[in-house]
Amino acid sequence: MSTGVGRPRASGAAASRQDARQAVMDAAAELFTGAGYAATTTRAIAERAGLRQASLYYHFPAKEDLLAALLAQTVRPSLDVARALLKVDAPAPTRLWALSYSDIHLLGGGPHNLGALYLLPEISAPGLADFRAERSELKDAYRALIEGPAALTDLVFGLVESTALVRRDTPTVDIEAHARHGADAVLRITGSEPGAMLHAAALRLLKDS
Repeated sequence: MSTGVGRPRASGAAASRQDARQAVMDAAAELFTGAGYAATTTRAIAERAGLRQASLYYHFPAKEDLLAALLAQTVRPSLDVARALLKVDAPAPTRLWALSYSDIHLLGGGPHNLGALYLLPEISAPGLADFRAERSELKDAYRALIEGPAALTDLVFGLVESTALVRRDTPTVDIEAHARHGADAVLRITGSEPGAMLHAAALRLLKDS
């Protein structure tokens, strides 16, 4: 019997496996960031996605697998940007601004505040080792561009990831303005001064990377 919960699903060819997987991820993102990870059951996720629980397990055998997939969305795009920027022949401050701006945009964009999941105690679970490794590589990229004491990397990384807290407290935050000001703050922390020419050059790097 239908519970009436969740989104109506497409039928026929439109109801692809990818559609179902994305529906599950969207539902989990909404519930994890709203009701909380520990309080959310796979049954609730399946109902919100408009699927049977068995269908959810086809895509994600455990709730932790869903958490891992959502966390990957918060770091892999920025890691791709970082890898590209590390290969570019451009001043380090310009590349650092570009990475910070892009990273803040990623954490501040999207319909759900997935960056807030970093605060979960489950983040240290063995099943999330890949996420932790990718996040560590991203931090190393910041370190390579900062060219200063290791403590500066911690300050910069903390500033960028604080976007999730800002978004939690101010859901209507102007993320474009926040990303620009945040990236400017990163440069000032590391001893460089941002400006219109640097902004333009950094945005070109992002467009070309």
